[in-house]
Amino acid sequence: MVFSNLIFLYLFLPVCLVFYFLCQNIRAKNAVLVLFSLLFYAWGEPVYLLLMIASAAVNWGFGLLIERRRKKLFLILALVLDLGCLAVFKYAGFFVENLNALFRLSLPVPQIALPIGISFYTFQALSYTVDVWRGDVPAQRSFGKLLLYISLFPQLIAGPIVRYSDVAAQIDDRHFDASEAFYGATRFCVGLAKKVLLADAAGKVASQILDGSLASNTTVAAWLGILLYTFEIYFDFSGYSDMAIGMGRIFGFKYMENFRLPYTAKSITDFWRRWHISLSSFFRDYVYIPLGGKKKHRLLNMAIVWALTGMWHGASWNFVLWGLYFFVLLAAEKQIGEKALRRVPYLLRRLGTMLLIIFGWNIFYYTDMTRLVQNFGVMFGLYGAGFSNAQAGIQLTNNLPLLLLCAIGATSIPRNLGNLFGGVCAQSGKKGGQIVYAAITFVFDAALLALSTIALVGSTYNAFLYFRF
Repeated sequence: MVFSNLIFLYLFLPVCLVFYFLCQNIRAKNAVLVLFSLLFYAWGEPVYLLLMIASAAVNWGFGLLIERRRKKLFLILALVLDLGCLAVFKYAGFFVENLNALFRLSLPVPQIALPIGISFYTFQALSYTVDVWRGDVPAQRSFGKLLLYISLFPQLIAGPIVRYSDVAAQIDDRHFDASEAFYGATRFCVGLAKKVLLADAAGKVASQILDGSLASNTTVAAWLGILLYTFEIYFDFSGYSDMAIGMGRIFGFKYMENFRLPYTAKSITDFWRRWHISLSSFFRDYVYIPLGGKKKHRLLNMAIVWALTGMWHGASWNFVLWGLYFFVLLAAEKQIGEKALRRVPYLLRRLGTMLLIIFGWNIFYYTDMTRLVQNFGVMFGLYGAGFSNAQAGIQLTNNLPLLLLCAIGATSIPRNLGNLFGGVCAQSGKKGGQIVYAAITFVFDAALLALSTIALVGSTYNAFLYFRF
């Protein structure tokens, strides 16, 4: 099941909310969330429901053993099981294919379906066990509570990666806050609109261009395709994160921000402080710093982290190349230094950073390395059907409004307008202004929900991009 689905929007979520708010105590509320989270996951992949429950059980058991006996063996076993499970389901076929190619073998390539969200809930389980070992959090005595942390449906299948230490107190005790719930509903509707109205529209055109014949593509079409994909992946993933954060607020959970306007970054370092923040911070705290951080072998540690970051996204060499591409850029920025970078005119820094990000998404898109190289060639006029033609001109003209809307939506303009409106309402009178602001926000939310519903009616299934990671 996905959030951008009419069954979820008008059946699953409302029924869950009704049962949740009918419960009077936190124990019953947690039980409702566990039940609906398991149903949510089983809706699409009932076979792999047991795998997720087993992951929670293994880490719950090892967490108790680690706290009681403080033996490193238990930590190692937990890590081996967590990462081993991820390796089998996500990378087994990739490893066998490369062994066959490298040593000219004929080993059968395992065809294992990738469980949705396994990368996200495995990292959450792993971080819990490591934090118990470090003494940052006490081991959870209740299996049900740890299962709730692992399986909670708002962030289960595409993040953000939530750490146990951030929500442990909220699992045990949380209270309904009307203002937080109202904010959560607005955040959810904004995220839904990002996904349905922007990401899906951009993705439809991007896939037509990027998956078509590269030989007949023009430079203009290639740039249009990769620009639209650049916006698609941002609005798709940030939209999901907005919906997850919004639903979390309704249920009383506060998740970390996962995106902070990454396309407004002034450098690649700044970009990665803003993009998929939960993943970046995970690799920093659980890989980079334990390897030595910047104290020793800094560049080697960075290379390892970014190779793993690429591999986390998928079992294909283009993802590894994508990760190492950003390692090279980040390492170069470290050598140049922030002071030297600040001497570059602001506009040039912004444009240069955005170009480098776009090149990165071109690497990210193509798992076929031949097509990857060819599309770069088309983008720079070295391959394809020339700079432009009538079809490319029509595509560009038809999609200019979408490009403009996406470009504005990826900046702080919408947020600033909302803050300005809120400030005006506040100045018009404390109580009256709050009522006006709440009423107009409600209408705004309803409009986004209605437009998204209209777009979903009769549309083909379009899962979130990060479901495959």
